[in-house]
Amino acid sequence: MYIDLRSDTVTHPTPAMRKAMYEAEVGDDVYGEDPTINRLQELAAKLTGKEAALFVPTGTMGNAIAQLTHAGRGQAVIVGDQSHIYHYEAGGASTLGGSPMYVVPTHPDGMLDMDALRGAIADESDEHTAATALICLENSHNRCGGTVLSQEQVAAIATLAHTNGIAVHMDGARIFNAATALGIPVRDLVRDVDSVMFCLSKGLSAPVGSMLVGSREFIRRARRTRKLLGGGMRQAGVLAAAGIVALEEMVERLAEDHENCERLAYGLADLPMVSIQTDQVVTNILLFSLHNADGQEYNTNQIALFLNKAREHGVLLGPMGEKNIRAVTHHGIEAEHIDQALAGIQAALQEIAHLE
Repeated sequence: MYIDLRSDTVTHPTPAMRKAMYEAEVGDDVYGEDPTINRLQELAAKLTGKEAALFVPTGTMGNAIAQLTHAGRGQAVIVGDQSHIYHYEAGGASTLGGSPMYVVPTHPDGMLDMDALRGAIADESDEHTAATALICLENSHNRCGGTVLSQEQVAAIATLAHTNGIAVHMDGARIFNAATALGIPVRDLVRDVDSVMFCLSKGLSAPVGSMLVGSREFIRRARRTRKLLGGGMRQAGVLAAAGIVALEEMVERLAEDHENCERLAYGLADLPMVSIQTDQVVTNILLFSLHNADGQEYNTNQIALFLNKAREHGVLLGPMGEKNIRAVTHHGIEAEHIDQALAGIQAALQEIAHLE
């Protein structure tokens, strides 16, 4: 049996979710007649303080729908250079809608560089440039190790955007993790943005699905975009039922994942060859790198060797970028699993050290 720390996407639905899925009342959602989906959408809107919500199959589709709905062909979308939208979503609005992405630097805490952001904003007065229609944030931030943007940071970007007539979309795949880390309601954290996508299928443990929330008019148009992308499902209440359980029963336990991630971080910090900034571990994601006895950072091939050795010792981890390794805690990973993972990682490191 592996201790799987590759991602919180490996979570399995809980018994309560399976029961709810079995008993779900369903209808045709393209007609707006699936009562379970309607209930989930109302719940998501209420929790986030937005007017309406839309159930979508995946987070990537949710982000694409938001971009295509906010920005038209030839209108620019500003994203961070470390964002999930930029790195892992196949070009999104640029590929599908002809909206160029303008990339600005991301700080280690996940915040967009404000000076670069100001400089990136373009309007229609210059016929040579694509006017900016949308700025995308990410909270919590995956490639920055699960870091969290505060209310003040979100508000600063939203104020700049709205002053210039630009919409703001938040990739909030793990927004409930971010809110848990800050100790505030999700609705407060997303108050200043125009739309938010969040996943049901990561830390919240549902098997499938994400939510897109925003104004009623935005969701009306987003529903059409979802249809365009093939995301209009029929009796999908069997999936939405698990999402309702996720929002009603799985949010409060996210703090346990954060505690286990912190436990893992401090355990890794005690191991030779490991470099980790424990003070940056605030949610359920951590990043660490490896180095040899001379302090030289491991390259891609050496990291691949370590990951294989860790697997042999029962621990699944994943690469993140060129030099970092990512670990993600989630439902099903308990404190004892963290201790077992640390023992497996230590054994893998010892084997590698003997090979050098």
